[in-house]
Amino acid sequence: MIKPTTALLLLALLTLTGCVTGTDIKSADNAKPMHQHGQPPAKKAICTNPAAAPSSLCSDSATAAFDSNGILWVTWVNNDFLYVQSSPDKGLTFTTPVKVNAIAETIAAKGESRPKIKLDNNGVIYLTWDLTLDKKRSTHIRFSRSTDGGQHFSKPVTVNDNLEIIRHRFNSMAIGKNGEVFIAWLDARHTEADKKAGKEFKGLTLYYTWSDDGGKHFQPSKSIIDHACECCRIDTAMAPDNTPVIIWRHIFDGKIRDHALVKFKNWNTPGQMTRLSHENWEIDACPHHGPALSITDAGAYHAVWFSNAESKQGLFYAYSKDAGQSFSEPVNFGNDGASHPHVLGLGLQVAVVWQEFDGTNNTIQIIKSTDEGKTWTNPEMIAQSTEMIDEPFLVSDGQAIYLSWHSLQHGYQLKHL
Repeated sequence: MIKPTTALLLLALLTLTGCVTGTDIKSADNAKPMHQHGQPPAKKAICTNPAAAPSSLCSDSATAAFDSNGILWVTWVNNDFLYVQSSPDKGLTFTTPVKVNAIAETIAAKGESRPKIKLDNNGVIYLTWDLTLDKKRSTHIRFSRSTDGGQHFSKPVTVNDNLEIIRHRFNSMAIGKNGEVFIAWLDARHTEADKKAGKEFKGLTLYYTWSDDGGKHFQPSKSIIDHACECCRIDTAMAPDNTPVIIWRHIFDGKIRDHALVKFKNWNTPGQMTRLSHENWEIDACPHHGPALSITDAGAYHAVWFSNAESKQGLFYAYSKDAGQSFSEPVNFGNDGASHPHVLGLGLQVAVVWQEFDGTNNTIQIIKSTDEGKTWTNPEMIAQSTEMIDEPFLVSDGQAIYLSWHSLQHGYQLKHL
């Protein structure tokens, strides 16, 4: 149990961010702080000089992906513009940044909400991000692509066909084998409709759209399921049969906020929801802490998540060998202060990274498995900073697994694991 002072600070944070879902916050003492610790670094001179060239050192976050030729692509935000760079030598050198949006727009680029970058087998680059609107917490999901190797990007479009000034947020993107583009997000249209009708609606609705022509056009937005947790990231991966699989924190009966999964039957038809985690965390507020999913070519599902239930606390990992219908007994890992895990499977190899705060330092920890998640190495610290750091992610070039990490103090880093 965390100290009452910390619980009060968390409750204040949830209230300010609009993620308290009711007036009854009985479980606030049962929620660990989701924000990072440490001192924010002072802004570098190039970040305060409007004439300076754009730099990732001025961004709070960076997101990366490899293409089929082993080239690393990284996207980040500087002064309301999204930029893309590539590296042919695993992050040692980078090309000149290319601007994506010609007109400045307020882009969410921190914590659980950040731009996404994916590439298809033909080298087409796809980008999504959350556009922050004037009304508090209101956002649209934006999309752009490049078909010429990142030299130019298409004019950004809004993919959510509901254009009310409400929440369309925490987008997740996956790319199919034939260049299909799948985008999912948390949507408030059902929430706002029930609110106007005087009804209570817990959380948001999980929505999606997809394109069968490489992002030239998108299908009408469709709902997957109601009552998704409203302030936690979602994650999407492609199954070997070329259908999307999506994972999120769900609001179950009794104010339980555990995790769920849906595998699509085809690109137009979501399957039935499967409950992934069973910690039974009862909390009437959003933990700001979403899950992550990785699916190998052989069809092994690897999932990680956070919980602070009364009897089951910390970070958890589980795998599925039956397309997400059932999962192994969860492995509990991480010390007190552990948060934001990410997972990646490559053949029989699996790696999990996460953050920890020990009272002085923010660290990035890792565990590894060589038998598809059945056994694990002891945790190992692979990065450390006294300042606030970005969340750690894992990327692969198809041959090896890498840590993808960014901080204002150190800049962008790619580390072979």
